[in-house]
Amino acid sequence: MDETIVTSSPVGKMLDSIGESKPASYLMFNKKKINLVAKITIGRETDNDIVVDNKLASRHHAIIQKIKDAYFLKDQNSTNGTFLNGTKLPSDKYVKLHPGDRITIGNMSLVIS
Repeated sequence: MDETIVTSSPVGKMLDSIGESKPASYLMFNKKKINLVAKITIGRETDNDIVVDNKLASRHHAIIQKIKDAYFLKDQNSTNGTFLNGTKLPSDKYVKLHPGDRITIGNMSLVIS
């Protein structure tokens, strides 16, 4: 028999299932669940999908955009920057999001789930 722990044992099957990543489907913000859609705008202005009541947020701060089967975050040339897991994003570049990622704008955080 040429089977490994991954294919034959209960532990291996469990490891296989842990390795399967589930796509992100919602965003947690102020203890609210927000479903991810094709495009979500974030900023201080009231015309955004997510309005951030914080002077450190720009009027149109960032967007979350669905491209194919994944979601990406892009800073919209904000004054104070957008942070993903503590790292400042380069302006105008899309960065892929994963479940558990934390987006920080000013003193507000959103979590991808």
